[in-house]
Amino acid sequence: MPSTNGHAPRKAILYARVSTDEQARSGYSLAQQMEALKAYAAQEGYEVLEEVEDRGQSGASLERPGMDQVRDLVAGGGVSVVLAQDRDRFAREPAYHYLLRREFQEHGCKIRALNDSGDDSPEGELTDGILDQLAKFERAKTVERTRRGKVRKAKEGRIVAASSGPTFGFAFNEARDGYEINESQMQVVREIFRMFAEEHSPLATVRGILEKRGVPAPGGGRLWYRSTIRKILQNDCYRPHSYQEIVRLVSPEVATRLDPESRYGVNWWGRRRVTEKQVAEIGSDGTRRYHKSYETLYKPREEWIAIPVPDSGIPPEVVDRARMLLGNNSKPSSAGERFWELSGGVLVCGGCGYRMQSDRKRRSPTADRYHHYYKCPNRRSRPGVVERCPGSRKSHKAEETEALVWDFVSGLLKDPARLKTGLEKRIEEEHSRSVHGDPDREAKMWLM
Repeated sequence: MPSTNGHAPRKAILYARVSTDEQARSGYSLAQQMEALKAYAAQEGYEVLEEVEDRGQSGASLERPGMDQVRDLVAGGGVSVVLAQDRDRFAREPAYHYLLRREFQEHGCKIRALNDSGDDSPEGELTDGILDQLAKFERAKTVERTRRGKVRKAKEGRIVAASSGPTFGFAFNEARDGYEINESQMQVVREIFRMFAEEHSPLATVRGILEKRGVPAPGGGRLWYRSTIRKILQNDCYRPHSYQEIVRLVSPEVATRLDPESRYGVNWWGRRRVTEKQVAEIGSDGTRRYHKSYETLYKPREEWIAIPVPDSGIPPEVVDRARMLLGNNSKPSSAGERFWELSGGVLVCGGCGYRMQSDRKRRSPTADRYHHYYKCPNRRSRPGVVERCPGSRKSHKAEETEALVWDFVSGLLKDPARLKTGLEKRIEEEHSRSVHGDPDREAKMWLM
């Protein structure tokens, strides 16, 4: 290590990040980033305190496990600099760079990237700020070019391949711009329409039959949900349309490629826009948990783009009958079942930290009265859940659970000292959220 002229070595945190897309493209490697950072730290005489990684995390948000760890370490003091290979490893938004720089300065720490062009002077900060804005502009142009390319592809009647895969019952063609029939899956779709539209089986019965037969669900799991079956029954991909119907939905160029003697389903593209955001919540045990928050914007129907897909083989009258029955079998609201207060997120599972769900069971097959329970949503494996809850699979009786909670709450209300301690702890948690909360709110706070 180079000489530090008798002074204690400066202490650094090495930070590396790679998003899911970047992992898929193999354009960025966490190991490669860390190797470059360790070489730089050794050259500059830094003592490495911690190597922090964010795997599969987007730079569009500051809500990341690794970044929260870095901010906590810096807040603890004693850190001279946080190093990253590129500036966009910290964040892709220039405002977030400013936020982190201001926050770290409060604790005597600097933020550095190996591709920094400037220095600590006002001119250097201006240079880096301009480069950040140019990079943001280039990313925006890339996003817009990609969006226009997808719109053009859809208007040409070609499937825009999604990362989630093709619609259940179909497979991508070799060029991945069109659908072919996946006969094994489509047979399941036909069976769903037959049971619901012709045999008048309720959605719960259809779901039970599919699970009893061991039919894989669209997501690949063994569990089917009524919402999944409902979406299949409503999907226009499965309703055959005549050539005369299709030509009214597509451009003349697309219509010329279709067979006038054939029927086609319709895959609607551009019906909605979904934005994803990662947020962090502090659990009852004080640990931070991360989850995705999604916001869906539905577009006007006139903006939808119709893409013809192969005939599913289901008669149109069967599809129409299923939809009529589905309209008379609208999804009931669960608001009427929320007759106790703990189902709103007050009660969480001690094993995994997820909010407990309400459940009910008939007291007898013919009774109108029910037993009510709380249960963990992760007590059984299901699609979308990485791990099962390590806690008990037991459902907890609502009456007993609510009595225990009320005894606890009333005990707090009768003990002012204990209540004060709890309030102070809650204030500390709120303060922690303000430090590692919504990035937009943080940016506004720092800019005040």
